[in-house]
Amino acid sequence: MLNIISGYLTPSRGNLVNKSKNISYVFQEDRLLPWKTVYENIYIVNKKASKKQMKLLIEQVGLTGFEDHYPFELSGGMRQRCAIARAFNYEADLLLMDEPFKSLDYNLRFNMIENLLNLWKLKQNSIIFVTHEIDEALLLGDRILVLSNRPTKVIKEFKIEKLKRERSLRDEILMKIRSEIVSCLV
Repeated sequence: MLNIISGYLTPSRGNLVNKSKNISYVFQEDRLLPWKTVYENIYIVNKKASKKQMKLLIEQVGLTGFEDHYPFELSGGMRQRCAIARAFNYEADLLLMDEPFKSLDYNLRFNMIENLLNLWKLKQNSIIFVTHEIDEALLLGDRILVLSNRPTKVIKEFKIEKLKRERSLRDEILMKIRSEIVSCLV
């Protein structure tokens, strides 16, 4: 679906109206340039970024102190965090994220959710976030679409009104939505 939204693929049926001219994409794998450092991999997509912006991005993804490291010197999770910082450095109206936290351990995943919210607050661009992790969807989404297997269809849509900063996985509303999502999937 993200490949259709991004324009890489055309839909087999129907059409897509996408008014976003600038799209940034975080893939499941990091796709960093191996001959560039962390700093250079992030900077390359927006050479107008100030040193202050770059410092903030690197800080938000927890890579302070690794600016001069090359991808081969980083763990998989660190590489993915670099890719996320790069996506936010690009001047995009729409950010597509395809399971960006898949390679992160449980604790780091929740730290990155917090960091992602902080990064989003700076730009407030639209994000389409694909995940198989219900908790990620509950904490990050305003709308959650539960999809079927191929051919992909929307099984159910959930809207979450509560502000992201005020959400907790222990909230009754989120626990109810979580239960409904699980029911859709089994």
